[in-house]
Amino acid sequence: MSKKVRVPSAKLEGRSASMRLAGRHPKLPRIKNGRAHLATDPVLPDWRITCFFSGKGYRGKGVASAALAGALEQIEKLGGGRVEGYPEDTEGRKVSGSFLINGALSTFERQGFARLRPIGKHKWVVTRTVP
Repeated sequence: MSKKVRVPSAKLEGRSASMRLAGRHPKLPRIKNGRAHLATDPVLPDWRITCFFSGKGYRGKGVASAALAGALEQIEKLGGGRVEGYPEDTEGRKVSGSFLINGALSTFERQGFARLRPIGKHKWVVTRTVP
């Protein structure tokens, strides 16, 4: 795949409820905390899942989980590989939606991602291999 994937990921009541952005590393070269990320692990992933958006009124209803599952299914169909995400750890605190643009850590962990290392106060690099 030579392009990033940006598609509506979940529909509820006929309306787009969620969107996610995923792609191979060269197509998504810039990430927030990128310097911290590269300083601790210069080995780049095959895929990055970098952006989630759940429309107002759909938050807290599992659409981000559905979007992540959909991205992983697409990655598997495209040959799989090492996948990284950069979610926010929300445990024990209330978090503004603007901090969740990369998703919540718990969402990734439920999909089998493992914490690799922190790259910010509450931000983690998580990884999973998709066959």
